Formats: sequence, C-alpha cells, structure tokens
Amino acid sequence: MDPAYLLDGGIGLGVLIIGIATLLLFMRVGRTLDRVDAVLDQSMAQLDKLSGPIGEALTHVGGVMGTVDGTLAKASGVVDALEKVASSFAKTTTAAQSAVTPTLLNAAHLVSNLTDGLRRLVTGGNGRSETHQEERKDERRD
Repeated sequence: MDPAYLLDGGIGLGVLIIGIATLLLFMRVGRTLDRVDAVLDQSMAQLDKLSGPIGEALTHVGGVMGTVDGTLAKASGVVDALEKVASSFAKTTTAAQSAVTPTLLNAAHLVSNLTDGLRRLVTGGNGRSETHQEERKDERRD
C-alpha cells in the first residue's frame, strides 16, 4: 500500500472529524441562543408590565426637579448677594489694614529707637557691651 493513500485518507478523516465537531459546536450554540432568546422575551414582558409605574415615577421626579431648579435659582441669587457682601467686607478690611499698618510701623520704629537710646544711656558709648566692642576691634585688625 502506498503511503500517499494513507496520508490522503488521514487528511480526509481529520477534515471529517473537524466538520462533525463544528456541526456539534454550532448546534450547542444554537440551543444556547434559543434559551437566551426565551429569557429576553420574558424580560421584555416584565419590562412592559413595569413601564407604566416607571413612567409615572419619572413624571413625578420631573416635577420635583422643576421645584429643585427653582430653589437652586433662588439660592444662586442669595449666593450672589453674599459674594457682594464678602467683596465689600474684603475691600473694607484692605482699607483698614492700609490705614493701620503705617501707624504700627511708625510705632515699631519709635520703640526700636527708644530701646536703642536707652541701651546707649545704660551701657554708655554706642550701646554695645565691652566684649562686643573688643570683638569689633579684632575684626578691624584682620
């Protein structure tokens, strides 16, 4: 017997087995799709029963949303008024700060100068201790 016949017969048998397996696969897929179709039909029937109450609920929610929209519009007006008040308050605070800050700076300079003068009166000379004055002399020599 020629090996070419065996090879051709083996290939033919393999193709036949693949064909039968594909047929069985598609038959199972068809049954599964039939079951899915039946489940979808039942789901659609239940959704048809619920569509009336759901529509009424959505209509009610639409009315509530209209009320909420009106309330939000009023709240927006209140928020705008509060923003204007806050802006005015910020401007007033800035003006008060710019009026008080120079006075406080002048007072700080005055206290600093008084402290410096009192230090000079108490310690004598330029207001520095003797140790500090000796350190300054050493720095000038270097």
